[in-house]
Amino acid sequence: QVQLVESGGGLVQPGDSLRLSCVAAGRTLSNYAVGWFRQAPEKEREFVAAIGRSGGNTYHAGPVTGRFTISRDNARGVVFLQMNNLKPEDTALYFCAARLYSDSAPVWNLSLDNEYDYWGQGTQVTVYS
Repeated sequence: QVQLVESGGGLVQPGDSLRLSCVAAGRTLSNYAVGWFRQAPEKEREFVAAIGRSGGNTYHAGPVTGRFTISRDNARGVVFLQMNNLKPEDTALYFCAARLYSDSAPVWNLSLDNEYDYWGQGTQVTVYS
């Protein structure tokens, strides 16, 4: 069992930045592909970004492309989501998810939440104007 823990959420204003972190309690994430998802109140959970095991392959959803960047530091066992130029519509509970995955496989097909085996509890991001 992989227990994922997100952190870094907060209350910010439009145009601000946040960096979310995802770690696996008691183990390293280096063998797992990781995705970020978000869910706003009364809306479906939606894909944000995914990253392969080595960090060389990434894929970002259209609404966040150019503003959000997924990355990872395997030496520290952390996956990040850097969020710049935040907008009120980015307000949501943000989750990280993980699965074992070949590093040579594309990550564009990791945009579906049923592709993942492990999930964190989420960290809240609120962008208010």
